[in-house]
Formats: sequence, C-alpha cells, structure tokens
Amino acid sequence: MKTNKDQVVIQSVQGIVHHPTAKGDGYWVGYDGKGRISMSVGGITYNYRIGDSCMHIPGDHVEPGVSLTNPDAKEGLALMSLACIGNPAKIISGDAKGRCGFVTGKHGGINHVMIYFDEETLELLNINDRIAIKACGLGLQILDHQEIFVMNIDPALFEKLAIKECDDGALEIGVTHIIPAYLMGSGLGETTMMNGDYDIMMQDHDTISALHLNTLRFGDLVYIEDHDNAYGPHYHKGSGSVGIIVHSDSFTSGHGPGVTIIMTAQNYRLKPVIDPSANLANLLLSDKKHPENDKLI
Repeated sequence: MKTNKDQVVIQSVQGIVHHPTAKGDGYWVGYDGKGRISMSVGGITYNYRIGDSCMHIPGDHVEPGVSLTNPDAKEGLALMSLACIGNPAKIISGDAKGRCGFVTGKHGGINHVMIYFDEETLELLNINDRIAIKACGLGLQILDHQEIFVMNIDPALFEKLAIKECDDGALEIGVTHIIPAYLMGSGLGETTMMNGDYDIMMQDHDTISALHLNTLRFGDLVYIEDHDNAYGPHYHKGSGSVGIIVHSDSFTSGHGPGVTIIMTAQNYRLKPVIDPSANLANLLLSDKKHPENDKLI
C-alpha cells in the first residue's frame, strides 16, 4: 500500500515524567460501591509494559512504562495531538540522558503520553526528567484508501501492521480481540480521538468472559465494531475502528482498558481477523530487547 509518509511533517515535542496524581482524599467509589485507594495514573511503572496483561491488576487506569506530560496547556495539547504510537523518544535530562524508547499510547483526561523504555533505563529515570519525541504521523493517509482515516500512528509502525488488501477493496487487519460497540464507555462524546483514548466497559463479567476480554494486554491491537471515530467516537452501523490498548482496567463505572484509535472507516471497509500476536511488543521489540538507539533519534 502506498501512503503519503514522505510528505508527513516530523516535528519535536517534549514533556516531563509526571508524578502520580490523586484527587480529594485519595478514595474513589467503584462500580461495586466500594471505596478504594489504588495505584493509578502517572509516574514510572517498573513492572508492567507492553505485552503484559492489563487485567486483574490491583490498580486503576495504570499506565505501563513512563507517563509524560507538559504542564503548559497549549504545549500539552500539542504533545497529546502530535505524538503518535511508535514515535521515537529520547531522554534529554537526568541520569538516563541519551537513552531512547518509543511512544506506546495516549491517555485522555489526565493527558499523558506513555513511553516504553527498557528496565535498565527505567531504573535511571526520575520524576521531572525531560523527554523529547520525534512526532510523526499526523496527516498520514493511505493513498488508494483515503476513505480510511488513519491517526495516532507512526508511519514506520503502520508499515509493520498485518494489513491485507481484499478483493472488494476493504483492508483486512490482524487484531487480538473484537469489541462490540455496546461495551465502549468513558470517552464517548469527545469531538476527536486524535489526542487520547476511550474505554472498554468491563463491569459485566459474563460478557467479558464470553468475549475472552480477560486476556487483553497492554499493546494489543483490537477492533471496535460499528464505531466511527473519524470526528469523535459514535455508533454507526457498518463502521469499524482499530485501536491499541494503552492503560489497564478500572474499578470505576463506565471505565476499563483504554483504546487509542489508529484507523477508522465506514461501510465495512475494515475487516478484522484474529491474530494473537497482534501486539506492540511483537511489532517493536526484538527478543525483548530495546530497539537500537541509532534507529530512534
């Protein structure tokens, strides 16, 4: 497939490693009526990364790896809008200066960009260390399939996806799970999915078990049925969206694992096929080692 990747703008954006945050007295009430204080968003998460389960974690909206923010409102919006999954990232201050990783997701509301770094680098990082991202992907198009809206993905990562052109003109893509439209919750009503995510509701345990959603992992590619995400998520029969799991499950009503959208189309132009290997870890990591630094920045 031909894309306009050679015309896509490449631009620098920056942020700092964000301290974990809490609200009020730290408690929030879950869908089961219980109050909890839990590990949640922000900080440096040492023991969860892409490829690991995002379910059954004693935490809420846990973000794998490093959570990046920019405290300036306009610069923060640019960071969220311009950074794309797969973009190279480089630490530019602190003990880990010079080490490289890549973007794994964007979490709306808290406005975090999540970054993968190897374990040795995580141990060297500190809160408020600065990280630069080589932002690229905004405006990416598939030239022969411009009815398919592409967003939030680095062109180099897009080329690694298991996509096949079908005889009817649709695109077939490998995903780990298919999500019914009725399970999508928090994030509905937003006017764009180009600077965040929305959540899979996980409160009905029988449905979750029947759809095998307990096996979801950070970095999984998933397909959302009958949802058009071109200009904000909404139900539209025959539409479909492909996204990547970016944060963990949640105790909160209407919330669950977050999905950052990378492709959306109407009229059944996207066709999912189950591929258990469709995960960022398999696309961007080799033998569980960090990509070579000179290929990043």
